[in-house]
Amino acid sequence: MNEIHESNITMPAKVKRGSNVQDLLLPTANIGRIMKVALPPNAKISKEAKETMQDCASEFICFITGEASVKCRMENRQTLCGDDVCHAMKSLGLDEYAIATERYLQKYREHYKKPEALKNTTPNQIDVRDQLSVYSRSNQQR
Repeated sequence: MNEIHESNITMPAKVKRGSNVQDLLLPTANIGRIMKVALPPNAKISKEAKETMQDCASEFICFITGEASVKCRMENRQTLCGDDVCHAMKSLGLDEYAIATERYLQKYREHYKKPEALKNTTPNQIDVRDQLSVYSRSNQQR
């Protein structure tokens, strides 16, 4: 597989050589806010830690998406869906995350099946944090 390696991130060869890998990363401000949830209120996070986590999160997304893409290709489909992501997590041994993602996906689908949800022009936020064990553990410690 052709891959471009920049900043320790494995990006698919589809990324144009002239494009900036930074454009494909999650913003460090968002990464920092997510990280703060799992830390004590007075904890600080270095720029290096945020950037390291940024690389890890981007690599994780590429890793899961690549595995989900394999399933789509095997089934001659071009559109990757939430079930493909859950299947990829399970096949990669990330069962806890797959279970949490399946619960989130179920809530998401139930919400958008409701007629009033379809009329609403502003999307409602469905909080996935209560599905993930890392959030429930960090909130219990506070």
